[in-house]
Amino acid sequence: MEQTNKFVTFSFDDGVEQDKKFVALLNEYGYKCTFNINTGIQTRANCWVNEGVKISRMNIAGLKELYAGHEVAVHSLTHPHLEELDEETVFNELYYDKKNIEEWFGQEVVGMAYPYGTYDERVISVAKKLGIRYARTAGTSMNFSVPDDLMKYRGTCHFANREIFRLIEKFSAEKADGERKILYIWGHTYEFDVMKKWEHIRSVFDALRGSDARFVCNREAFGLS
Repeated sequence: MEQTNKFVTFSFDDGVEQDKKFVALLNEYGYKCTFNINTGIQTRANCWVNEGVKISRMNIAGLKELYAGHEVAVHSLTHPHLEELDEETVFNELYYDKKNIEEWFGQEVVGMAYPYGTYDERVISVAKKLGIRYARTAGTSMNFSVPDDLMKYRGTCHFANREIFRLIEKFSAEKADGERKILYIWGHTYEFDVMKKWEHIRSVFDALRGSDARFVCNREAFGLS
């Protein structure tokens, strides 16, 4: 494909069992995703129930092979509300999650998704000192622009947003010249089971096939590779 300033990227959190099925779907279509994991609780013993669906995080063993070709990024060690913690604990949550990911997956980590999407300026300061260059909040922008401050980035939309097909159509019509444009879709793969959305996400993938964009992970979408 010729060079383009249009990029499609996905970001999914928590390292849960449903990631396996989602990765297979991504690989089938040739799409890329950034998976944000919590290495301090990354075990099948960490589980919960949502709408009758049992959700389990995955054991570390095998994740390097599962996520091959995709990006793995910080989501903190234990998924707390970082802004409620003292600065030293914030440091530990981010530093050790980043360190574990780099050691286990053999890739430099430059990004993160804030657990619960929440943060304050102290959290941003610690993250930047650790080499984090972009961070996703829980907000939704409903557009494709790239802000100057990537530490407060709001993705285009959640995968189940009722406007997603209109946004895909609008994105596909965007000219591929000029400023960088990103269609950034985020969520949690366990929601595909809870919300019964597996056929929906395949429909989203099918709709994206008409785009003249590049399908990349988050760091590539932001030009940080």
